Order: sequence, then C-alpha cells, then structure tokens
Amino acid sequence: MCPLFKNKYRIGSTRLAGYDYSSAGRYFITICTKNKIQYFGSIEHSKMILSDLGMYLRNELIKTPEIRKDMAIEIDEYVIMPDHFHAIIFIGRNRYNTFKIPYDRGNTMHGVSTPMARNITMHGVSTKTKTTPLGRRIAMHGDSTKTKTTPLGRRIAMHGDSSNKFGPQSKNLSSIIRGIKSVVTTYSKKTNQDFAWQPNYHDRIIRSNFELQCIRKYIRMNPEKWTN
Repeated sequence: MCPLFKNKYRIGSTRLAGYDYSSAGRYFITICTKNKIQYFGSIEHSKMILSDLGMYLRNELIKTPEIRKDMAIEIDEYVIMPDHFHAIIFIGRNRYNTFKIPYDRGNTMHGVSTPMARNITMHGVSTKTKTTPLGRRIAMHGDSTKTKTTPLGRRIAMHGDSSNKFGPQSKNLSSIIRGIKSVVTTYSKKTNQDFAWQPNYHDRIIRSNFELQCIRKYIRMNPEKWTN
C-alpha cells in the first residue's frame, strides 16, 4: 500500500530550499494550465482523449531526452490530463553535475562519492575559487560570494547571484520544464489556439524505489480518478 497516494495527491511547496536541481536524481513534476482550463483534451470512460495541443505536448515530452542528450534524461511514467500533466523525469550523471559538490553534503551526491581532485569546477565553468580548510580549491559561481559550512567544516560556494536561491537556471530541472512549456506555447500561437500555462510548476524529489512505485501507480490511475 502506498499511503502517500491513497487519496488525491496534494503538492506542497514548489521548490526545496537549497537543493541543486541539476543533480542526478528522480523528480516527479506537475504542470498545470492557467486557471485550470482544459486545453489538453477530455476524459471519456476513464480514458484521456488528447486534443491537438495535448498531442503536441505528448510528442514534445517524449522528444525531450533526444533534444537534451547532454543531460542524460529519461522520461519515465507520465500522463497528460485535461488541465495538467504529471511526469517522472530522471536526470542522470552528466558533465554538468558529475564534479559538483552537493549542497551541504560533503563529498557525496545521492550516495556516490565525487572524485577527490584538488581543483573542482562546478557546472563545468571555472570562475573565482576559494580555498577550503583542507587546502582544496572550489569554484565560486555567478555574482555571489556567499559560502556555507558543511558538517565536516568545509566551506562550499552558494550558487548564482543573491536574487537566485535555486542555482543556475540552465542544465537543470527548471530548464527542462521551461523548454517544454515554451515549445507548447509557441505552437499554440502559431496555430492560433488560446492557451496559457500556470506560471510555476510543482516538483517532488523521489528518494526511494518504494516512493517511485507509488508515484508511477498514482500517475497511471489519474484518468480513472478524474472528476470535473
């Protein structure tokens, strides 16, 4: 039994403060249309019947791993509903996250140790560096010079400028979502279809195989549980 999903899934905050969303991991995302308008089709006899816009969204979602090969993306279970869609997105180890020092986790990322190189470049771009207490030098990115002390006494860079709490907005989960939303919006304009997205989106970091199976089941059952 999956107690988290025994009732309709309710999503809390849209971002986990301090988490680096370019990290290798599994993410459950939900994106809604503006004002919950049913642009993507309708449910008939517990089956989703996609509209033209819904079919375009499905095709773009499926094409995402091919478009972003450098991020090692996989699209797992997904469902397009009349006014929103759910998807599980895997971001694999890639050249943008392999050598990154995770937020407040010492030398590990998702349980995998990072190489103990003396000079580490985060996001593949070296800018300013800072010496840690162990004599290692790490990259400082963007306009921010803030650092954070880890439990092991190491100091690591806080990413981006002071106005961006969630790290560089490229090669991460946000950039994937922006790309999908952008192409669907562009298509709607080219085909003269009234359409708009809700400005934000919701995500959940999937932390276990049990949780993954629960979310997959929830996604598959969405059309059956649909109520207008």
